[in-house]
Amino acid sequence: MTSVQDRIQPFAAPKGVPEYSPPESAGFLHVRDTLAAAADRAGYGYIELPVFEETGLYARGVGESTDVVSKEMYTFADRGERSVTLRPEGTAGVVRSVIEHGLDRVGLPVKLRYAGPFFRYERPQAGRYRQLQQVGVEAIGADDPALDAEVVAIADEGFKSLGLTGYRLELTSLGDAECRPAYRERLQAFLAGLDLDEATRARAAINPLRVLDDKRPEVRKLMEDAPLLLDHLSEASAAHHAAVLEHLDDLGVAYTINPRMVRGLDYYTKTTFEFVHDGLGAQSGIGGGGRYDGLMATLGGQELSGVGWGIGVDRTLLACGVEGLRPWSTARVEVFGVPLGDAARRRLVTIAGELRRAGVRVDLAYGGRGLKGSMKSADRSGARYALVLGERDLEAGTVGVKDLASGDQRSVPLESVVTELSSLLT
Repeated sequence: MTSVQDRIQPFAAPKGVPEYSPPESAGFLHVRDTLAAAADRAGYGYIELPVFEETGLYARGVGESTDVVSKEMYTFADRGERSVTLRPEGTAGVVRSVIEHGLDRVGLPVKLRYAGPFFRYERPQAGRYRQLQQVGVEAIGADDPALDAEVVAIADEGFKSLGLTGYRLELTSLGDAECRPAYRERLQAFLAGLDLDEATRARAAINPLRVLDDKRPEVRKLMEDAPLLLDHLSEASAAHHAAVLEHLDDLGVAYTINPRMVRGLDYYTKTTFEFVHDGLGAQSGIGGGGRYDGLMATLGGQELSGVGWGIGVDRTLLACGVEGLRPWSTARVEVFGVPLGDAARRRLVTIAGELRRAGVRVDLAYGGRGLKGSMKSADRSGARYALVLGERDLEAGTVGVKDLASGDQRSVPLESVVTELSSLLT
């Protein structure tokens, strides 16, 4: 006899990887699809990206000074000794695809949306996962403030469609190639007078903006009097920023200017933004993005600008929970068949097939369970109606249609039950 110690230990999901199974997965799908639908309504076509890319794509495109590249990427050598990386973000992959397939040669702007898992080796905690789920959009090929505003408004619309109200949009401008070098020198001169540790000073030498993003209280205090890029924009950048704000005002999108914002990726220029939900605690960001004027050329393409965002499905779902929102149904099906006997099972299998072809979600009680057990399964399925069919019903040419909410049941002719249920569920 096998002892408890001899039993094979079951596997567990990797640490930091969330899983969504019924009924909770209904919320995940609703959040993901609602965010994607907002982009779809604005004409953003879907692109399916590779889950891994050449490591150099992210090192060059995202920036070697970023935490994403220097600390968080899942990088490994494949069997051909090529260095590949599980995608940590979506923008670099989209831009690579646009260049590779010549999408920018057809018409501009190229407007694309994507969804799926991304991977970062972080310390797992609520809202921060090693496999994170995102929905993203990218609009490439037009340096137009109205496009920036559209991209921001799509995200805002997605959150509002979910019923969220406790979030805020923080926004700034990171300038352009004309004003960034002078500001960089000014910021480096300021940093040179601070008592920074060696790691932070090395980071500042590569990209001094990263220090503005440092979360440590002691560094934040040192940076209180640091010069702000928003105060040193070029004339063109300032005009672009002002126009974006005007369009957002016209669209009714509320925002807060945050001149100290620095996103975690190096390619951002001009418009930069983040959506924050304070109900999530330390991991308050639920999505963000910005404009990336030089990324296309950096990756070998045309000198075209782009703007986009990535929204965390996991974090947005947590935000819905904080606000007590569940605007989705956890019902697996709409109709549940309860056959009482072999002949009844055969007929209900046929009816279920007809209902499915009519667009109705249907399940059946399998395994020869009795009426009581089958009705429990019907309740657990979340169905609105149960079809109860026994030998007497077959002889009479009818089937019992039970409203699982009210408990009312009536007999319906077998030949018309598909039409009647389809009508009831429309």
